Amino acid sequence: MQDHSSPEPVTDSAVHVRFDQALLVWLKISLLSFGGPAGQIAVMHRLLVEELKWVSEKRFLHALNFCMLLPGPEAQQLTIYLGWLLHRVRGGVVAGVLFVLPGALIVLGLSMLYVSYQQTVAMGSIFFGIKAAVLAIVATALWRLGGRVLRHARLVVITAASFLASFAFGVPFPFVILGAALGALIWQVPTGGAADEPADDPTGDLADAGDQRIIDQRVAGHSASSTNHGALRAALVCGILWLAPVAILYGWLGAGHIYVQQGLFFSQVAVVTFGGAYAVLSYMAQQTVGHYGWLSAGEMLDGLGMAETTPGPLIMVTQFVGFIGAYRSPGTLDPMLAGTLGALVTTWVTFAPCFLWIFLGAPYIEALRGNRMLATALTGITAAVVGVVLNLAIWFGLRVMFASLVEVEVPFTGGVMQLPALASFDPLASAITVSAFAAITIFRVGMIRVLATSACLGLAAGSVGLV
Repeated sequence: MQDHSSPEPVTDSAVHVRFDQALLVWLKISLLSFGGPAGQIAVMHRLLVEELKWVSEKRFLHALNFCMLLPGPEAQQLTIYLGWLLHRVRGGVVAGVLFVLPGALIVLGLSMLYVSYQQTVAMGSIFFGIKAAVLAIVATALWRLGGRVLRHARLVVITAASFLASFAFGVPFPFVILGAALGALIWQVPTGGAADEPADDPTGDLADAGDQRIIDQRVAGHSASSTNHGALRAALVCGILWLAPVAILYGWLGAGHIYVQQGLFFSQVAVVTFGGAYAVLSYMAQQTVGHYGWLSAGEMLDGLGMAETTPGPLIMVTQFVGFIGAYRSPGTLDPMLAGTLGALVTTWVTFAPCFLWIFLGAPYIEALRGNRMLATALTGITAAVVGVVLNLAIWFGLRVMFASLVEVEVPFTGGVMQLPALASFDPLASAITVSAFAAITIFRVGMIRVLATSACLGLAAGSVGLV
């Protein structure tokens, strides 16, 4: 009688990907990673699954589902995880750093140009068009996310409550997602996903020899080696690398220094960034514009436009915010040097946590994916993200389509919210926004082309004095 209790072991003759081969592929992915997380994940899928066949469809989707559970940019985390599967820690580090590095350098260069030429008519006109297109992109993301997520009445209620909490009452984003998670658990919101279905056969990847890929073979041949001790060691090292610079700055410069404020604030943002960059942008904008005063609302939109048009994660907008904030408060330093250091601090605390989540959690990917309670909480968070992105779209829309806003007191709370002065409606910006939205949703025009066209329209309008 044949023994079917375990699959055949993978032999040492399994194809091996050299580290230098992988390095070139990670670099290629980083240079092609335009269009937000959807575009970045599509590039990885095409190269790693379809062309190079380094990973099977099933394992790629498993890895993606795991990364969707984590705070932070899921595309970068997926890159780190796949690099870790191929070459363990060094592979994950190289893949994650290369994914961020080109975009970080480009955004830093654009930030320097921005502060140097911000007051020129041409620069203002270009960003006038880009802001209108960014509003259309956010509205498109909201439309698609809502259509995918709001499939149950309870989720609609959570979305509405999250929107009201953010828009009308100014509840901080961390508390919104915490309330949504608790509400989903108490209300037993159905996930409609893998957690509601029987668990996959853990030997499925091995049993299907026809779908075997290099990463699958390496994982199969590698013992499930990450013990609790190893996971804690990884967490300790990554945690020290993430927070030690912030602690050093705190002890050296004091709590009131801008580098310390940026390090602490963006570390907090990195921990609560569930649902992608759009979810946390409204909270980040409210804090950096309203509370800290590092930049204006219009400049926040300009920074998002930069992040949309450069490779790498959309959350790279944090680097622009860090640069502008430190540039405006240089202390005894040259403003450009101060801005560069602010960008470095912000980028470090934004992306360093991603390595912690992956190196700590990747060994337990299957257990995390199958946890019903965690899936329910994340379903509630996803519904809350729709409401928060709606708040972001309105926040951006008011500042793009109207020249001035008025403050209105919120009943029973003592707070205020901003509403548009109808007489300040901007028909040109609104027309560019509507056209960009139609181009993306109806005619399927690429995002980069839409942004470039909108920038040209803004420049043309500025040249005849309409901006």
